[in-house]
Amino acid sequence: MAETAQLQVEICYATPDLQIRKPVRVDAGATVQQAIMQSGVMRECTAIDLTVCRVGIYGKLKTLDTVLRDQDRIEIYRPLIADPMDTRRRRVKKKG
Repeated sequence: MAETAQLQVEICYATPDLQIRKPVRVDAGATVQQAIMQSGVMRECTAIDLTVCRVGIYGKLKTLDTVLRDQDRIEIYRPLIADPMDTRRRRVKKKG
C-alpha cells in the first residue's frame, strides 16, 4: 500500500487582539479550503467566514480551490472596514 505524500503548510489569521499561525500537514493535492477546514482555525475564531473573507498565499490573492504546494503560507484576510481611498482622501484634506 503506497503512502500518500504529505505537504507542510501554515494557516495565518490576525486581528488587532489575536494572531494565529497554525502548521498543518495535508495530503498532496489538497486545496486552500481543505487545509483551512483541517486546521481547526474556524473553530478557534468564529469570526472567520470563508464566504466573506478572502484568502491568499504569501500575500497573493487565491481562490479556495487553489491546490497547495509544500511550505505554502495560507493567509485569511479580514474584510476591510473602511475604503482605503476614502481614508487617504480624508488624511490629505485634513493636512491641506
